[in-house]
Amino acid sequence: MANRVNGVNGLGLWLAGLVAAVACTAAMAAGPAPAGTAPAGAAVGVSAAGGLPGMPPVVDARNLYSEVAAGKFSPALAGDLERIYVPNLRSNNVTVIDPATMKVVDKFKVGISPQHIVPSWDLRTLWVTNNAEGRTDGSLTPIDPRTGKPGKSIPVDDPYNMYATPDGQSAIVVAEARKRLDFRDPKTMALQYAIDTPLCPGINHADFSIDGRFAIFTCEFSGTVVKIDLVGRKVLGYLKLKMPATRFKEVAGAPRTPPGKVWEPGETEVCTVTKGMPQDIRSSPDGKRFYIADMHADGVHIVDVESFTQVGFITTGVGAHGLYPSRDGKKLYVANRGSHKIHGPKLGDGSVTVIDFASEKIVARWAVPGGGSPDMGNVSADGKYLWLAARFDDVVYRFDTSTGDVAQVKVGSEPHGLTVWPQPGRYSLGHTGNMR
Repeated sequence: MANRVNGVNGLGLWLAGLVAAVACTAAMAAGPAPAGTAPAGAAVGVSAAGGLPGMPPVVDARNLYSEVAAGKFSPALAGDLERIYVPNLRSNNVTVIDPATMKVVDKFKVGISPQHIVPSWDLRTLWVTNNAEGRTDGSLTPIDPRTGKPGKSIPVDDPYNMYATPDGQSAIVVAEARKRLDFRDPKTMALQYAIDTPLCPGINHADFSIDGRFAIFTCEFSGTVVKIDLVGRKVLGYLKLKMPATRFKEVAGAPRTPPGKVWEPGETEVCTVTKGMPQDIRSSPDGKRFYIADMHADGVHIVDVESFTQVGFITTGVGAHGLYPSRDGKKLYVANRGSHKIHGPKLGDGSVTVIDFASEKIVARWAVPGGGSPDMGNVSADGKYLWLAARFDDVVYRFDTSTGDVAQVKVGSEPHGLTVWPQPGRYSLGHTGNMR
């Protein structure tokens, strides 16, 4: 999530028929069959024919996460160190943690305002996106995953976040302040072409269709998402997300969940905010829906892929922010940052909500004992832990995915988009490890 606001008064331009009225006060609105289900005889071993040319084939159309299951490592990862890499936004450095010992084993300086650590499409480089927050001297710092050491930074304009086209031909630098996507050579970072997104202030997180032909990016400061045609290289349209009638009340300094207790939703209030603040986005296993975390709505919007309309909403917790599928593709972990504010307080009402993909029901809630601010991260290679940066508390959390128990490691100032490495999968679509 960005740390500056680029104001826009309304959008005014929409594709006809994109927005459907949705009753967002319910935990889940009616819509098509729940994600994760498939008719008998659904295709398995789908080829890339009809998809983005050059994209690796979809192995299981019922579960696009089938190849990121525990143990399914690419041979390219042989020799890579098991590490947690944490970009510290205010310290301008990266903290390196050995997950086996839970100890900090290294720390090194990078560029200005490191936001995320992004695995490259070919899994051979971890890129630190130093966007320099409002300045013009942004950069990308490469990390060699075999040594854990950084290389020479490459000057790149405003790299807030970074993704990759599913065919591996381009790195997509999310130039948030410029309202632009810069498609660059994945090795040299030389500019190939750009797509302007003028109605998407705060463009930041993305996910891709199951066929790789388009991507959806969230627009943090307008409460919308934008659909990008990766073949035609153009904007296809925008969708404004509906706000719920109520949301959780943020109470500074209120008692937090004590150790050993389940986090429970607190007091609610009338939602007077007219537009959301969408953050992370992830596809359902069958590729039929997108789930979009919204920090102002305190939950996850559900968007139907085929019609590009909103079909539901799931209330999760204060400041819904990061989204991570489990290794078996059955659950979605939602990191609730504990505040509606861009610069939130320490020890907020942070939590993790676990959603069952098939039923779209909440199956678990995990507290941060004493309060906290779980933000961005990923699941361990074996699926046993969920690692998340504590954005306002200068630590990282390790949640046990079977019990919800939390361990902490002290890091630098304002940790953001950490990545876990290595991770299973054939290739990376970017962010902190959106693997396929």
